[in-house]
Amino acid sequence: MKKTLVTALLLGAIAPCFTGCATIMDGSSQTVGISSTPSGALVTVDGRTIGNTPLTIDLKRKDNHTVKIALDGYHPYEMTLIKKTNSWVWGNIVFGGLIGLVVDAASGSMYKLTPEQVNAELRNNGNAAVNTNENTIMVAVTLNPQDSWQKIGELKHL
Repeated sequence: MKKTLVTALLLGAIAPCFTGCATIMDGSSQTVGISSTPSGALVTVDGRTIGNTPLTIDLKRKDNHTVKIALDGYHPYEMTLIKKTNSWVWGNIVFGGLIGLVVDAASGSMYKLTPEQVNAELRNNGNAAVNTNENTIMVAVTLNPQDSWQKIGELKHL
């Protein structure tokens, strides 16, 4: 009985030495919010369908992740969430030493994903953008005009 109690106390005292700062503070996964304008777009992460916007998902910190957002009638949106060094790693160097650093590296906790939020502004297929400034007119051309558009002019080759 005494040996069991002494062993339990010793393990309780040295267990924190075998964990990393970032693992304790942030864990090995990160919650990322994904939204789009308009909402209701299909979200795929690393080739796996997740659901429709808006949503949140827990992703492993130790990997980069490819996020694709698609909605019928709109150009698809794609971006990569990049892993960057988590600031808690510096706590390991000061307090946890090599063991804490190894634990954080193995679990992926030494990283954070950026950006932490994905906000996709989906562009309508065929929309042309026209910007006007004083004394300047800029015209964008589209290859897919919508039936509801009104024709106001035409460019001709001379």
